[in-house]
Amino acid sequence: MAEKSLFAVLLRSPWWISFALAGGFALASKALLPPDYVVFGAIGGFPFAVIGVIAAWRQFSAPSTAHVEATLAQIAAMPWRDFSAAVEQAFVRDGYEVQRLNTGGADFLLRKAGQTTLLACKRWKAARLGIEALEELQAARLAQQADSALCITMGELSDKARQFAAQQQIRLIGATELAQLLRPVLAQRAKT
Repeated sequence: MAEKSLFAVLLRSPWWISFALAGGFALASKALLPPDYVVFGAIGGFPFAVIGVIAAWRQFSAPSTAHVEATLAQIAAMPWRDFSAAVEQAFVRDGYEVQRLNTGGADFLLRKAGQTTLLACKRWKAARLGIEALEELQAARLAQQADSALCITMGELSDKARQFAAQQQIRLIGATELAQLLRPVLAQRAKT
């Protein structure tokens, strides 16, 4: 789905907007169509209702801001050894085959469904991530002939780094997404 398509925008918007659009279709059908065709016109709003359900499910299952901040504080306090082990566990839990790399630019090689992805996360604590780290990741991606690349960072990205990532199709995992990725692993560790 295109990032700027109507449905993609609605998925990122509050859930009630999609339901309002579905209701608008129903009301417009009632007002503008002959009685025999009202049902058919109202069915045009069904995709918006489905998007509303998906958006509501995502928004209600997302962790609270306080939960995300607590998880991020826990992640920021971790040494590299513990952080890398948690990242590895999280991707294994999501069905990836994970291989640690000892090369520059990337820390892990991920495999799933015949696709290879390079993951860079050593600079996860950097307050500001520049383009150099992403250039190293892209060079490693080309050298490994990987299908895609991921970069984990809790800090901000420079404008050049963000542009480079978009041009090279490097997926960026920011603080909130990182907290959601590692939350189950950290919760499991706390229990044991």
